[in-house]
Amino acid sequence: MSQVPAADGGVFADYDLDPAYYDEMFGPDGDPREASSRLNAALADLASDDLTKLQEGVYRHFLHEGITFTVLDADKATEQIIPIDCVPRLLTAAEWDHIERGLKQRLAALNLFLKDVYHDGRCLRDGIVPIDLVLGCPQYRMEMRGLKVPHDVYVAVCGTDIVRTHDGFAVLEDNLRVPSGVSYMLACRNAIKDAFPRLYRAHRVREVADYAERLYATLASLRPSLQDPNVAILTPGMHNSAYYEHAFLAGEMGIDLVEGQDLVLRDGALHARTTAGLRRVDVLYRRIDDDFLDPVQFRSESILGTAGLFHAYRSGNVVLANAPGTGVADDKSLYSYVPRIIRYFLDEEPILANIETHLCREPEGLAYTLEHLDELVVKEVGGAGGYGMLVGPHASADERARYAERLRADPANFISQPVLALSRAPCFIGGAIEPRHVDLRPFVLQGRDEQHVVPGGLCRVALRRGSLVVNSSQGGGCKDLWILED
Repeated sequence: MSQVPAADGGVFADYDLDPAYYDEMFGPDGDPREASSRLNAALADLASDDLTKLQEGVYRHFLHEGITFTVLDADKATEQIIPIDCVPRLLTAAEWDHIERGLKQRLAALNLFLKDVYHDGRCLRDGIVPIDLVLGCPQYRMEMRGLKVPHDVYVAVCGTDIVRTHDGFAVLEDNLRVPSGVSYMLACRNAIKDAFPRLYRAHRVREVADYAERLYATLASLRPSLQDPNVAILTPGMHNSAYYEHAFLAGEMGIDLVEGQDLVLRDGALHARTTAGLRRVDVLYRRIDDDFLDPVQFRSESILGTAGLFHAYRSGNVVLANAPGTGVADDKSLYSYVPRIIRYFLDEEPILANIETHLCREPEGLAYTLEHLDELVVKEVGGAGGYGMLVGPHASADERARYAERLRADPANFISQPVLALSRAPCFIGGAIEPRHVDLRPFVLQGRDEQHVVPGGLCRVALRRGSLVVNSSQGGGCKDLWILED
């Protein structure tokens, strides 16, 4: 390891560069990268006390806005303010162009894949994806077979997790069902923009403030037969970990935030109960999982959805975004086939790489995973939030042995990947700037006629020293992402 050049006692004085990891601010020689030189100089000129005040200010911004998430443990759920780091991460216009093109390509292919597996099944017959992997996926919905989805937009809102190593950018996973985190992106921007107003202007950062407007236009475009369709957000309620986001987006778009009990069917159409009476809902941005949408069609004991909702959807009287059954395309086993899906449906080479993945459902994948358990990250195929995951090098021998028993008992439920050398970015920790591992979740909108990638994203950071887990539920936090103009 080496240290970056810094004045003695400066905030970068103890910043270590590890050649194993790509550093977002510094090159291998310790000099700032060209795009980061202005930010580096500004931070180096600040005393630790000044940065502490700025960090406290952005935390208070989150505190006053009530920007929270829920941490689950063995016996309780705790609501906490999401940690925010005051040092922004920078990407150049060229880097962003590469990511943006790759995301658009990926979502276009996945929407075509979803249409195919619920209609002709051509890619299954041609052996592009194993039939049993798709039809046996818990997220595959027989109810969607042959159903016409408006404009073939199965996924209108996508959040794709991107990582960077020395090999470049790669997709870690796709989130197609109810992707969350965009409110944190917007909140980070507001807090950091207030903290560094001159620095922000000097960097000519691309704006993300129009996201709510873009989202509304995307959702409304799915009902083009109506000049001014009524759009609503369906939330599980205030106890959901992402409820802040649901309420925030509803407020920003000026639309109703509803729970299942607020909705009712009249003459086959969906209506929301309001203080002014019933109001028809034309597009429903649902933030609850398929299982809970409709107790008549899916899980009968659900109290979160609305009886008859799927009937209204099947009849074409309401649009659901995202469509039911999209989870079959973000299953972690299906992930390894996405490059083949892109080639098959688009006749293009993937722009963004995948991570090497071993499917434990396959005998050779299971054998490799068990043999190298101390070297791999193992995940449940339907897992999220960092729960149920094993990071082999950081686990004890006893933890690995117990996890191996789970693997042998239900191998189809797991995949494994190498431990990635995630890039590191500067973070203000304990009075000094230190490197921490980061990833990125950009958001892609797919409307009737166009795609839009928000020029920013939720940049997650593993705040614990040495940790590779960026999820807020596992001790991670967030920071602002600045996409620079040319």
